Amino acid sequence: MLEKFEKLGLSKNALLALEKKGFEEPTEIQEKVIPLLLNEDVDVIGQAQTGTGKTAAFGLPMIEKLDQGAKKVQALILVPTRELALQVAEEINSLKGQKRVGVIAIYGGQSIDQQLRRLRKGVEIVVGTPGRIKDHLGRKSLKVDQITYMVLDEVDEMLNMGFIDDVEEILSHTSQDKRMLLFSATMPDRILRLVKKYMSEYKLVRTKKSQETVSLTDQIYFEVAHADRLEALCRLIDSEENFYGLIFCRTKIDVDELYKKLSDRGYDAEGLHGDMSQNMRERIFKRFKDQKINILVATDVAARGIDINDLTHVINFSLPQNLESYIHRIGRTGRAGKEGTAVTFVTPDEYRKIAAIRRITKTDIRKEKIPAIGDVINSKKARIRNDINNVIQASSGDEFIDFASEMLENNDPEKVLAAVIKCAFSDELSRSSYNEIRDVSINTKGVTRLFVAKGKIDGVDPRKLISMIKDTSKVDSNRIRDVRIFDRFSFITVPFEEAEIILRAFKKKKIRQRPIIERAKSPKDSKQRKKR
Repeated sequence: MLEKFEKLGLSKNALLALEKKGFEEPTEIQEKVIPLLLNEDVDVIGQAQTGTGKTAAFGLPMIEKLDQGAKKVQALILVPTRELALQVAEEINSLKGQKRVGVIAIYGGQSIDQQLRRLRKGVEIVVGTPGRIKDHLGRKSLKVDQITYMVLDEVDEMLNMGFIDDVEEILSHTSQDKRMLLFSATMPDRILRLVKKYMSEYKLVRTKKSQETVSLTDQIYFEVAHADRLEALCRLIDSEENFYGLIFCRTKIDVDELYKKLSDRGYDAEGLHGDMSQNMRERIFKRFKDQKINILVATDVAARGIDINDLTHVINFSLPQNLESYIHRIGRTGRAGKEGTAVTFVTPDEYRKIAAIRRITKTDIRKEKIPAIGDVINSKKARIRNDINNVIQASSGDEFIDFASEMLENNDPEKVLAAVIKCAFSDELSRSSYNEIRDVSINTKGVTRLFVAKGKIDGVDPRKLISMIKDTSKVDSNRIRDVRIFDRFSFITVPFEEAEIILRAFKKKKIRQRPIIERAKSPKDSKQRKKR
């Protein structure tokens, strides 16, 4: 099953970790980068889009080469955001298998004392944002003068966020004989200058632009309490005329529980995960492809290799652990010129994740309301009405004409039809078949600090700044708080949802060659920026 990965030169330990995660075939960037890092002593530049499997491309060979249990930092991975730091650290942890390699994510907003304790214990791989890494270097709590791998991930994003000077300062603390790996979707001049300065012999790897987040996929999300996800899923399925979809869970236990609950409710559902034998998985997949079942509940094992062009829906019953899995999942619908819908259930503690996915993929993931019980029942009534009209037009019920005439002899026609509908569809059309779903409001659970590239020299004061943001984004001015104006820049604080609206509204607006509004770095970075 993992022959292509095995041919890349990976160890048995790596292959077992990949099998456990449900990988089946390497992506293009993995096919090109893994052999280079395993077999050649060169630096690597990878030009690839987000979601193409970069983390496994550099993470797998890195794990193979590092000295396990050394209790000293051997690899430093710089990323632009804390969300990505967490995702990369989680992914590498899941790829290490039985190897004793410690991984830590370091970023602003997390307790620095907790990070200090972990660093003192000793780790082999550090994944971090530039601001917090600089902080630890200044405290001398992090030593990178003996690292063998230096990874710069999403470098163009770090450039856009103003981190490149910080990156250069961090590089000045690293050893001379390290291997450098640089990944970026684009290669502007500033990044090319960085390459020329810090990389000598290197190989450039380019991949085709990912087409998986295609325009034909409508991406939406529902805010729902964890305990209400099954109810929300059933309403969604029942409100669709011809639901045919993949439902993704994070673990095989979740898959087994969900598909059994759906089966108990009368849905044609099966489960699919990596613990099943290959023959069983193939049989289940064939039943799904032949549409003998219309619901397949799966772990991410099903996101790789499944090729079905008629899916109406992909549903993230639980959010994936990383961005790459999200893109692989939604890439299963909206294929072969047919429209599809990707739905994500977001619980109160997951809003930061969906906000990060929306920002990094640069796609609109639209918030929608869960269908109300009345709307679901009306949808069912419409389908029943259409089915009956189709039978009438096809004259396929003529063999029951005598029976129907007999029933109508001494009864009101409407009462007869109502009684037939009750006999056939009473359970299906009953409101009692559905449970109430509690309202949740997750967008007000936290706030976001935004950096504005305008300050006093631009004639900005709090009133003018709020007015500018309101006019462009239509966000209520009362939602914009804690406005701080400095000479060349400003800061504002807004709730999560409003932050996303503002960032989208100002997406293409720039001043002094940088976005007018972007996410702020950590508070410490902000102080350093103020000093400069």
